[in-house]
Amino acid sequence: MFSRFIVLVVSLVSLLCDFYVSSCATNCSDKPAFTPSRLVVKHGDPASATCSVCQSACKNTNFGLENSVGNRTINGTTVSWDVDSLTEWGIELMCFYSVKDTEAQCCSILPITVYKPPDNVSISINNHTGPMIEGHQYTLLCEVQNVAPVQNVIVTFYRGTTPLGQQQYINNTNNKPVTERYALTITPSKEDDGVQYWCKAELELGPEGPKPPPVVTLQNIRSTVHYEPWVEVSSHTITITEGDPLHLNCSAVGNPTPTYTWTFPSNNLPQMHNNSVFNIKSAAFKHEGTYTCSATNRVGSVKVSFTVEVQGNYIPYIIIATLLLVVLVLAIASVMYSQYYRRNRMGQYKMKDVFRLHKQLIPMYNA
Repeated sequence: MFSRFIVLVVSLVSLLCDFYVSSCATNCSDKPAFTPSRLVVKHGDPASATCSVCQSACKNTNFGLENSVGNRTINGTTVSWDVDSLTEWGIELMCFYSVKDTEAQCCSILPITVYKPPDNVSISINNHTGPMIEGHQYTLLCEVQNVAPVQNVIVTFYRGTTPLGQQQYINNTNNKPVTERYALTITPSKEDDGVQYWCKAELELGPEGPKPPPVVTLQNIRSTVHYEPWVEVSSHTITITEGDPLHLNCSAVGNPTPTYTWTFPSNNLPQMHNNSVFNIKSAAFKHEGTYTCSATNRVGSVKVSFTVEVQGNYIPYIIIATLLLVVLVLAIASVMYSQYYRRNRMGQYKMKDVFRLHKQLIPMYNA
């Protein structure tokens, strides 16, 4: 019986308190003023605030401060509050006054945000291990562990140094520490192979909060993206001179590294060749035709075709013809000169001139 009476008393007191709080006006013209107007405190740190109860006349009033933790001190119309270590979540202070002999009540509420930075931040790919495939969709998960208040957490996803997007659960009003997961969908390409994905959790607590805001970035993942072989140009036309070397390059970029198979236009060429490059030391007319190379890996394949045209090499023939022409010209010139010399020089000498010249030369020899 006595226990029932105690329960009834407690219920009545609680009801009266609720009625009192609900009937307190917060929009009165001369309401109490807190300094600071908003309080942001790290869990476990000390905190303090003051309330100036009346801005003008405070005669015939009852005033006070409602608080669940800490100490309060009244000095005139100023009420001071402090606590050595604030460990209660979802706390607020209410400073009030009421005019005697009336039901007029006025109050102000000091919002207090008790925060706790996350213990850890980790990133993973949802329901996936191993390499990603180009063009497929994947979900990045950023897990923020044991943080409060969660509605003030802003999570940013990054690809290298490039931000990809932000997430915030503003509708989650839980004041106590929780663990929350944030998701972002990505579609990787071959350019994403080897890049690092990571996330950053920032506890944004407004102008009254710490500057800079608490930030935690502890982990990243290096992506491996598999993609089909790729080449810049898939069709080539090559014109080469007979006797010159022929060089065909089918190198493709792919992950995993592609393997190569060739199809040749002639039975005179090797039918088994698995390198990315094919060479012929001296091209001939029999090497004309279309060469096809296939680069393949587990994701896909790409084909590259080479159309080879061989031109005749006429330079040796031109050189020989030129030499023969020079020899022929020299021979004709020599014959013509000989005929001209015999006809115009040897026919002008007479025998008596020869004897006269002989007589003139004998004394010179005798001397």
